[in-house]
Amino acid sequence: MNITAYIKDKIASIDAGDAFTYDDLAISQGEFTAASKSLSRLVTAGTIKRYRKGVYYKPKQTDFGELRPSDTELLNIYLFEDNKQVAYITGVRLYNQFRLTTQVPNVVRIASFSKQVRGKVGNTMVRPAKSYVTVSKKNIPLLQVLDVAKDFKNIPDGDSSQILSFLKNRIAQFSAKDLERFTAFAKAYPPKVAALIGAIYEFMGLEKQSNALRENINALSTYTFGISKDLLPTINNWNIA
Repeated sequence: MNITAYIKDKIASIDAGDAFTYDDLAISQGEFTAASKSLSRLVTAGTIKRYRKGVYYKPKQTDFGELRPSDTELLNIYLFEDNKQVAYITGVRLYNQFRLTTQVPNVVRIASFSKQVRGKVGNTMVRPAKSYVTVSKKNIPLLQVLDVAKDFKNIPDGDSSQILSFLKNRIAQFSAKDLERFTAFAKAYPPKVAALIGAIYEFMGLEKQSNALRENINALSTYTFGISKDLLPTINNWNIA
């Protein structure tokens, strides 16, 4: 099967309105030039449309006009590389999804360990954020919870009691293996994160995990979260104010 026939066959299996990239078509590096020409011909024919360089979609006409890929789907393009997830959504967009803030940002932060992600989806700007460990699909739910702890004070209109409840509930749901990985990841974050997670661990009676984080705490440092002892009685043991 030549490259043109191969691409047509792959596109036939893609739903109308869905976006796709070279990765989705499983095109090898050596076939990029021929594939690009084939895709350009399909664009000219109206079979597919180009959203931006390297990103295409199958158009679909509805009673309300042409169906284009959703912003969520287009954002997903920034999260994958060679069909592996290498980045994840964080920041205010994530905290809104977690219902920790009512604000809906026009900037989406995407965290990656090895690259800085920038772009634009509709009216939404895509900007980079730091991942403190290598990103994988399995790690992301753990890293997103740690990001909540890291940004505790900076979540717009966030309520300390609500955020603490969120963290406690998520930690309580972790399996033993996830808890072990979560603790290891917390050590890679700034010390303030280890302090907050350690205080929560101690409050929850997770002695092994809290002890594992103590070495990350500087006895001469104070970690300011604006949390009272009424909300988290163990804060004094972790230099939290």
